[in-house]
Amino acid sequence: MASTEGLVPITRAFLASYYDKHPFTPLSADVSRLSSQIRSMATDLLNHRPPIQGESDLINEAAQQPPHKIDENMWKNREYIEETIYLLESSNWPEELKQQSAPDSAEFAITLGQLKDKLHHTLKALESFQIKNAEHVFNTVMTYLPQDFRGTLLRQQRERSERNKQAEVDTLINSGGSIRDRYALLWKQQMDRRRQLAQLGSATGVYKTLVKYLVGVPQRSIFSIYFLLFLLGGSLSSNSRDYNIVHNKVSRQLGRMNIKEVLLDFTRQINDDDGPMEEQRHRYGPPLYSLTSMILSIRLFLSLSWTRYDAKKLKREQIVILEQAVDIYTMELKRFLTFISEVFANAPFFISAEVAGALEASKNDDYKEIGVPAGKTYEVLLTVDSVNSYIAWDFSLVQGKINMDIGFSLEFVSSTGEKTPMLPYRRFESDQGNFCTLMAGSYKLIWDNTYSTFFKKVLRYKIDCIPPVTESVQSN
Repeated sequence: MASTEGLVPITRAFLASYYDKHPFTPLSADVSRLSSQIRSMATDLLNHRPPIQGESDLINEAAQQPPHKIDENMWKNREYIEETIYLLESSNWPEELKQQSAPDSAEFAITLGQLKDKLHHTLKALESFQIKNAEHVFNTVMTYLPQDFRGTLLRQQRERSERNKQAEVDTLINSGGSIRDRYALLWKQQMDRRRQLAQLGSATGVYKTLVKYLVGVPQRSIFSIYFLLFLLGGSLSSNSRDYNIVHNKVSRQLGRMNIKEVLLDFTRQINDDDGPMEEQRHRYGPPLYSLTSMILSIRLFLSLSWTRYDAKKLKREQIVILEQAVDIYTMELKRFLTFISEVFANAPFFISAEVAGALEASKNDDYKEIGVPAGKTYEVLLTVDSVNSYIAWDFSLVQGKINMDIGFSLEFVSSTGEKTPMLPYRRFESDQGNFCTLMAGSYKLIWDNTYSTFFKKVLRYKIDCIPPVTESVQSN
């Protein structure tokens, strides 16, 4: 039985001690000064002409505090940058500015084009940060999963899921969806990815691997386990269906081990208002919140200016402030992204190469061996909770001087005991495969040695049920 001595969850105080070593140099004072000036310019436009249809929602949004979550702020920055770029496209300028009839118009047009290019480069940097971070998180989770056919299947499912998500976005764009509509969908998809990570935990191999590894685990590596559980369950609300699935799965797999409650307490507390991850938001949220508000103020000013350009044209001093604001925003956001990437990459709850090697070395530990006597069958009954789950298997016969085979088939067993063949009977020396379930319920894997009169077969096998991570899960 594993000892709990020295085994404590990542606490807010622990993360605080780590973040103390990685302070973020405060934003330039120009962020606050220029944001205030941009907001004042927007207010002047509203005083000149009250909001028109469609402007009230944007004005109200700019008056509110940015989202609390760091990742949601990242998505909001992307949305506001892209909407600002849209306004800076020459095709969306006011007619008088397009025609460059005023003396300063040609100079203004050049400046606006330069601002668009700077924001475009920043948008690409932010997209790259999110893509790399998502890959790092997924690969961290996959490192803890068994490195066999199940891991391969999960990666394939994820690839299909991402293609389906992109197709969903493409359909929205082709139907005339706005930038705001697209980012609302992208954020929903991001929440789906979190729930999909939680679903990965219901694959039986993952927690078995964790339990085996936790026995005698080095203390310096235990935080990797906690972080994995955070990824699998910590981002879910404690009353959600997906959280309960993960919670129950951990309970069953850890059984009576003393570490169970420590781990489960961690998954419950990680995202509490005063939990460990709140320290991250407390330290690094404020500068990001300021940048989110700044780009939204820029976007609001340009939107109001374009709709009032016929009566209140841009002045040179306004263009200068706008240019300074975009320069400071893009510079400071890129600095923040570079900093936070390094902090996350070196955080104590990310997996090390040593840990990965230890898991790889034990990847064959969960094979079972059973003797199937001549004239007999061996059966395994598997309960499947969700339609479109994958039943996966890998088996072979331990061969002697004579190569032998064994029959294999799969059938569905209804609640009344009625049996329906799912896979036709075939004989194999070894096989690795999977089956996408059409119904939830009981499935029976059957190895058949009834045709043999004399020879016992030694079967070495591994089976698992992989949840339907490609499907979107509705939040409660």
